[in-house]
Amino acid sequence: MINLLKTNFNAGARINAFTKQSGNAGAIASFVGRVRGENGDVDSLYLESYPRVTETSIQEAINAANDRWALIDVLIIHRIGTIKAGAPIVLVCTASEHRRSAFAACDFLMDYLKTEAIFWKKQIGENTAEWVEPRQQDYQDQARWK
Repeated sequence: MINLLKTNFNAGARINAFTKQSGNAGAIASFVGRVRGENGDVDSLYLESYPRVTETSIQEAINAANDRWALIDVLIIHRIGTIKAGAPIVLVCTASEHRRSAFAACDFLMDYLKTEAIFWKKQIGENTAEWVEPRQQDYQDQARWK
């Protein structure tokens, strides 16, 4: 399941609900990403997307994860709009029979979201606003899966 949200979400409640709906999965892996304040230089992050296009591209990544690992279920929640520093921006949950598949798929999907997902990101500070691209490290992390 993919949810692009303009409002905040409770990561703990979403993980609990995902765990319940994942039936007899032996492993649940999750990752919660928060907007970094960059030592006080960033007040918020603004994310823009074309929801239908963005959701389609994320679904393709989920399909690729399902092709690589035996997954029972996947949940991706990603915020769009303006998100304050410290607030959750992304939640990825994966369920499988075994932990290695759950961990690897969760990592794979986060690397995809950081580098390939169709979002435009702007960091906003007290006196600055600049569009940002993925870091070189993000691309190196993503290259592990090719």
